[in-house]
Amino acid sequence: MTQINSYLTFNGNCREAMTFYKNCLGGELNFQTVGESPLADKMPAHMKDCILHATLTNGALVIMASDMVGEKGLVKGTAVSLMLNCSSEDEINNFYAKLADGGAATHPLEISFWGALFGDLTDKFGNQWLLHFDKNKN
Repeated sequence: MTQINSYLTFNGNCREAMTFYKNCLGGELNFQTVGESPLADKMPAHMKDCILHATLTNGALVIMASDMVGEKGLVKGTAVSLMLNCSSEDEINNFYAKLADGGAATHPLEISFWGALFGDLTDKFGNQWLLHFDKNKN
């Protein structure tokens, strides 16, 4: 089945951000640096420690990321959010608290008009998260 995964781009702090997400969400985290890749000889020496590709996997949850910023630099926008459909009330509360640490809890968790526990936040790396737990489906 076709699926879509989030792929985040950072400006030199991919390792820090992905380690933070692993501490918040659990799972297995893997990194490949520019220096460990076949691109190593083609890239400037100062980029050897930059993350070429990172993957955080915890069951069906997959977040990928990189430090590979285009020529125009990193442009942060508000057009994309990361949506977490949580499996329990404990899980949503735990994830919300951890992801909001150092960021902005823009919409605290509350029962929505559609009956689910829902909230959103911007983490300390500027990424937006939507967290959702539908009590009626569990």
